[in-house]
Amino acid sequence: MTFKRCQSEQHAAPGRSAEIVVNGIQPEAEQPRSDKVLWTYIRYTGESIKGVAMNFSAELGSIHTQNGSIMITCDGPYLVSLKAKLSPDLDDNSSLKLMMRKTENKNVEPLWEQTIHGSSSTVDLITMLYLFAQDNITLWTSLNVTVMELSFSLVLLKPVFCLL
Repeated sequence: MTFKRCQSEQHAAPGRSAEIVVNGIQPEAEQPRSDKVLWTYIRYTGESIKGVAMNFSAELGSIHTQNGSIMITCDGPYLVSLKAKLSPDLDDNSSLKLMMRKTENKNVEPLWEQTIHGSSSTVDLITMLYLFAQDNITLWTSLNVTVMELSFSLVLLKPVFCLL
């Protein structure tokens, strides 16, 4: 419980309830904390090698990257925005998968994936994912590809639990 200092003590008329005021201090309702919003913005241009995570470094924001992975420090829902132009040089019968997954285990299903067929070369994603503290997030491709323009944003909407 927090307290706020009163300018003057208030007294109630007989038969009415009064606010409790002790030494000029009265209880105040708890207010939700307004911590800073955790977010990151990443831009990437370069080669992506089949089965190897893209080596990200955060350009802006309070969510950090380490060894190319986005480090998640809070449980909660995250708004995810991913835009990319790729030059996969695919023929009409082949496809490329762009996958967002946890770094620790490549055998687990991706958090998100998109299959790009033939001459299609753009990705435009806005979604919400529930991520957990100690998750590390990376982007992968299923084939060698040139990433011409990629922007990736991650915003924590409402923290549930955070590591210190």
